[in-house]
Amino acid sequence: MLNQFSRTELLLGKEAMEKLQNSRVAVFGVGGVGGFTVEALVRSGVGAIDLIDDDKVCLTNLNRQLIATRSTVGKYKVDVMADRIKDINPNCQVNTYKCFYLPENKDDFDFSQYDYIVDAVDTVTAKIQLVMEAKEKNVPIISSMGAGNKLNPAMFEVADIYKTSVCPLAKVMRRELKKRGVKKLKVVYSKEKPIRPIEDMSISCRTHCICPPGAAHKCTERRYIPGSTAFVPSVVGLIIGSEIIKDIAGVK
Repeated sequence: MLNQFSRTELLLGKEAMEKLQNSRVAVFGVGGVGGFTVEALVRSGVGAIDLIDDDKVCLTNLNRQLIATRSTVGKYKVDVMADRIKDINPNCQVNTYKCFYLPENKDDFDFSQYDYIVDAVDTVTAKIQLVMEAKEKNVPIISSMGAGNKLNPAMFEVADIYKTSVCPLAKVMRRELKKRGVKKLKVVYSKEKPIRPIEDMSISCRTHCICPPGAAHKCTERRYIPGSTAFVPSVVGLIIGSEIIKDIAGVK
């Protein structure tokens, strides 16, 4: 019967669509990368999506984040994304968590219930903990490496963490995961050398932070403020989404 996923079914087949419908994916980080990953998942027919992010939409998110509009500034990202999911597919089950994932709250999540995990967070501590939990529960996970300070979306590729190069974040992850005995990890990364952001305090969040009132983590707390564009994080997010859809559906 013709439905909103019929065009996808023409490529993947009925059995694959049923697998997607019965799958549950957890997306940690619903920003520039994670937002577009969620978009790909819900439009592909994934039946249940968990959204984990404690951040609110900020004015500076409008240049790259799918859910960021003038009307959503100041709202929790998970709430805005949940509304968008329901507007696309009312039958999709959505669970939201307004929290910043850390080792301290890892027990709040039952990783064994997920069919796939998306690491779209930007702190090494959280990334490592997500990988360790996924490996312990034998759940597939894909991690986004550095997408900030880059301009060429065509250079991003899917690889095992131990086959990456150039990317500073990937280098740190390789070292830390090796210490912990992790043998492999699917990641999306780029060999493009990061661009050094312009040092102009008049346009820096460092001295002019405009995060919404009540935001748990403000820009002034960051070690550095990366530059970003509309066309790099979105591509990374869609690549991640495509990998998940193909893996769950069992297609190459």
